[in-house]
Amino acid sequence: MAEADERVVAVVNDSVGSSKLGGFKTRWPERLINVGIAEQNMVGVGAGLANGGRIPFVSCASCFLTGRALEQVKADVAYSNTNVKLCGQSPGIGYGELGPTHHSIEDLAWLRPLANLITIVPSDPWETAEAMRFAAAHEGPVFIRVSRYPVPALDHRIDRIAPGKAEVMREGDDVALLANGVMLHRAIAAADRLAAEGVAARVVNMAWMNPLDSEAIIEAAATGAVVTVEEASVRGGLGGAVAETLALNRPVPMEMLGFPGFAPTGTVDFLFEHFNLTADGIANAARKAIRRKS
Repeated sequence: MAEADERVVAVVNDSVGSSKLGGFKTRWPERLINVGIAEQNMVGVGAGLANGGRIPFVSCASCFLTGRALEQVKADVAYSNTNVKLCGQSPGIGYGELGPTHHSIEDLAWLRPLANLITIVPSDPWETAEAMRFAAAHEGPVFIRVSRYPVPALDHRIDRIAPGKAEVMREGDDVALLANGVMLHRAIAAADRLAAEGVAARVVNMAWMNPLDSEAIIEAAATGAVVTVEEASVRGGLGGAVAETLALNRPVPMEMLGFPGFAPTGTVDFLFEHFNLTADGIANAARKAIRRKS
């Protein structure tokens, strides 16, 4: 994108390495602004660059981008409707052993009320690249939540992502598994386990947190049972968004998998196991939701 459009610039907070911008820095050193560990300033600089006609990608650990700089994200980017692209790196419990100060499980709940901030939680390398291209072409603020957890490419049924449009990865009539980010892979694995028992699970990729595909959520509720899965807090994240939609339109038994509160310190794999964010944990939640609908 930087090759094709000289307006594309990057802004970081000493996060060149974690943002994988080493090659960018080598090729376009004058187009990478490193403000140091000053996240509020970083977002303000991004807004200033956007007002000057640039397309800034502001990259930072999501815990600091959305926590420390939340006022600037709200006022300088969302309220001012500036053309800034925020990249929240290593969200959820991606920094595992560094503990709750570095976990970013609250970011989606903090950002959802910012109505004009398009928010995307991509699931794999292809969808991440699509989200980046969309952000560059879109005139207005965008937040992309980029997981630290390595995952392979998924078998998508679409050629291009569409704003606010969920993607049905698996058809099924017995229960619906709604997931985003790296949890989508585990939801698909859970659907495989359930299929072996004769349970047909619909799997829906809810990458777009804003705008939210309410129609896809209501259609998923036609199965009679819904499970949400996210690497985020269940308080106000995907689970909250889905619960709000169903409560107003089509209430059905629902289970929410994510983080109920501060997560303990531990490896990422340990934390996923601890909070049942595994294929087996998701399958168990689906069985529970199905029992509740009968």
